[in-house]
Amino acid sequence: MAGQVIRRGESTWLVRIALGRAASGKRMHHNKTVKGTKKDAQRYLTKTLREMDTNTFVDASPLTLEAFLHQWLETAAKPRVREKTLLDYTRLADSYLIPALGHRKLSQLTPSEVQAVYAAMQARGLSPRTVRYVHSVLHGALEQAVRWNMLAKNVAKLVNLPRQDRREMHALSASEATTFLAASKGTRWDALWVLLLTTGLRPGEALGLKWSDIESGKIRVQRALTRIGSSWSLVEPKTSRARRVVTLPKSAMESLTAHRLRQVQDRLRSGPSWANHDLIFTTRKGDPLDYRVVIRRHFKPILEATNLPQIRPYDLRHTCATLLLGAGENVKVVSERLGHASASLTLDVYSHVLPDMQQAAAERLEEMLFTGTRNI
Repeated sequence: MAGQVIRRGESTWLVRIALGRAASGKRMHHNKTVKGTKKDAQRYLTKTLREMDTNTFVDASPLTLEAFLHQWLETAAKPRVREKTLLDYTRLADSYLIPALGHRKLSQLTPSEVQAVYAAMQARGLSPRTVRYVHSVLHGALEQAVRWNMLAKNVAKLVNLPRQDRREMHALSASEATTFLAASKGTRWDALWVLLLTTGLRPGEALGLKWSDIESGKIRVQRALTRIGSSWSLVEPKTSRARRVVTLPKSAMESLTAHRLRQVQDRLRSGPSWANHDLIFTTRKGDPLDYRVVIRRHFKPILEATNLPQIRPYDLRHTCATLLLGAGENVKVVSERLGHASASLTLDVYSHVLPDMQQAAAERLEEMLFTGTRNI
């Protein structure tokens, strides 16, 4: 590998290192303008040749952050993430990163500049959660730039992130859940609410269920329904643990049976226009449900009519877990039912239930070890 130092003016030198030929046959060079003495240029040449020999050399990219983010989204992120995730990445980059730092060269980004962007976001009232989402996009992109040998280090690793408080979790009590089920009984989507409360499924998982997923009182969770605008798709679970088999209570099976009869009537009325996707929860024409419409027209009116807390359908999942743990169910069993990655995650998410569990454990020990022995 040959290199040379060429004078370009007063105290200006061009360091040129031959890099061989590209696939097209064109000669490639690494060129660097050095301001200072010839010795300064020679030192840069020697240092760079040594780094090239040891495979530690990074040829700083001339791309701006905006150009690189677009490249990263298209070539690195797009093939490995879901469409909705890619849209979220793009929105965060376009809304927060590119307006503030897009003009900066990738190789010239500094930790303090990134920190200033995060501070400005918080000053505008954006939540720590949003700042962390933006950071995950920038961190992922710059980490790829390091792997592509376009950057020496990921400056996003050197910033401080705002502390994120755990999102407040809402769950119905056992009596409230009973009230909710009683009020929803006989309505069009009562089977959906029963399923969410008794299985702990995520709403998207429930809406992605097919009739073929039910067998011998159990359901196989294999996909989830996702929507982007007016389009929809069925996607595989994000983790292997999310792909699971959940046993249904008898009442849940009875609700699904009644629901299926109702769907058969819808299908007969629709005739040839029925969209046969085999989905359990569909519109009157057989198409996947629009989750937002179901919440607005069916879920919230039940809560309002019964004066129950204004929870989300997702909170029925939390209710299922909280009720099971509060009743002393094995954490491992609950974790598998929810599709969590580990039992420790379940304990972390539902740590608010632990005090009651500890109290119940202490009472059971008291009963086993000491009751009936005090008068001996």
